[in-house]
Amino acid sequence: MAKAKGKADPLKNALPFEKAVRVLDLQIKQRREKSGSGNGEEDDATTQKMVKKRDKLLVELQENLTVWQRIQLSRHLERPVAGDYLSHCFTDVFELHGDRLYGDDGAIFTALVRLGDRPLLLVAHRKGLTTEERIACNWGCAHPEGYRKALRCMQLAERMGLPIVTLINTPGAYPGIGAEERGQAAAIAWNILEMTRLKVPIVSIVIGEGGSGGALGIGVCDRLLVLENAYYSVISPEGCAAILWKDGSRAEEAAEALRLESSHLLKMGIADEILAEPAGGAHRDKDAMMTAVGEAIERHLQELSGMGEEDLVAGRAQKYRSIGHVLDLSSADGKNG
Repeated sequence: MAKAKGKADPLKNALPFEKAVRVLDLQIKQRREKSGSGNGEEDDATTQKMVKKRDKLLVELQENLTVWQRIQLSRHLERPVAGDYLSHCFTDVFELHGDRLYGDDGAIFTALVRLGDRPLLLVAHRKGLTTEERIACNWGCAHPEGYRKALRCMQLAERMGLPIVTLINTPGAYPGIGAEERGQAAAIAWNILEMTRLKVPIVSIVIGEGGSGGALGIGVCDRLLVLENAYYSVISPEGCAAILWKDGSRAEEAAEALRLESSHLLKMGIADEILAEPAGGAHRDKDAMMTAVGEAIERHLQELSGMGEEDLVAGRAQKYRSIGHVLDLSSADGKNG
């Protein structure tokens, strides 16, 4: 049956593996609207049965998510992005523009804000919510001027004695010719170097995608928090598949090989905390997810606020030096004979 002209399809953004749940969501909503029991407190027997079925499907979905499905959830078009967190968690927003060298990159947002009573600098990858916004901010793929803007603002925060919070959500830095001509690699490298020695607390949160140097350019920190269905990797699954097998369609296989589960980041000592998402993904309950992120930021900033400048810098250096393991081949088991 043809859809009414101009009426948005409520299942348009549903991923294949969540479609059954989304269909039940829609049916439950329609029944509640028809009966007037919008809050679910007066559901009839049929609606209650549908709710139980939906909740059971959600539990099964959550328990059986594959790595590739989690990657898809990290990119979900309804997943909360930087603009959502900005309006939900922060107040007194004063945006800062430009790198004072070339221009102002829409893919990186920088602003002086407040989290509760705490003033801080917010730096975030911006993906946008509409097609127009996504084009304007290049789908979160920053140019070198974006990273230079971020560093300029972080150094300002250091002079003002303000902590820094970064929200990471990018498939990677923009790899175009113009970006390379303007020093993309150097801009990211310089950010990594300078962030290691900033004398204020830095908390970074991977809210969606955390791809390659594009993520690292604002991701050197004292505490790294990762949402349950987010990923943080040296390369995207598609990029890995294209390099290894010359076939981007093998992205699912690459995601498994790269071990892109957030839990693996915690085991390796890369992430300091994994933030649980609502069953089915952050988009299922945006307010709850954003509230949890805001509370986690406040908690970690409170823990870091009592540390002196030298201890912060030394602790940050130790954090990165301790990632990974060294295999001692001089041991008896490691000798070749």
